[in-house]
Amino acid sequence: MQETSTTEFRVLSISELCRSPEGTDNMRYLAMIFAKESDDRQTEAECRQHFEQFARFNKDAREAGVFLGGEALKPGETATVVRMMENGASVTDGPFTESKEAVAGFYMLNCENLDQAIEWAARIPAARYGAIEVRPILELDI
Repeated sequence: MQETSTTEFRVLSISELCRSPEGTDNMRYLAMIFAKESDDRQTEAECRQHFEQFARFNKDAREAGVFLGGEALKPGETATVVRMMENGASVTDGPFTESKEAVAGFYMLNCENLDQAIEWAARIPAARYGAIEVRPILELDI
C-alpha cells in the first residue's frame, strides 16, 4: 500500500513573513529606484556629477555595512516581457506598462528595521527627482 503524505498550510502573519534571516537581527530590503527615462539633454558635467553622487552613496552604504548590492538598469525600451498563456509563452518587447517613471535600478540593503531602510532610501540620489520604493525581502525556507 502506498503512503500518501499531506502537507499542512497555514496563513502567516506579516511579522512572520518579514522576519530576519537566520542568525541576524537585520532584514534585507529592496529599494527600487523609479525615475524618468534618461534625459539626453544632460551635459557631460551634469552626467558626471550624477554618477559621482551615486558613487558617494555606494561608498557610504558599504562603509555602514548596509550595502548588499545594486545595479542600474538599461532603459525600458530594452525590456522584454514574458507571460505564460494557455498556448505557451507570450513574449513582447518594451516595458510592462506605459508610465512617466520606470524602474531605473535597485539596491539591496541590510538594515535593522524599516525605519533604517527608509533613511538609507532617502539618501539615494534618485530620491530627489524620482521615487524609491522600499520593500522587505520575503525570507523563504525553500
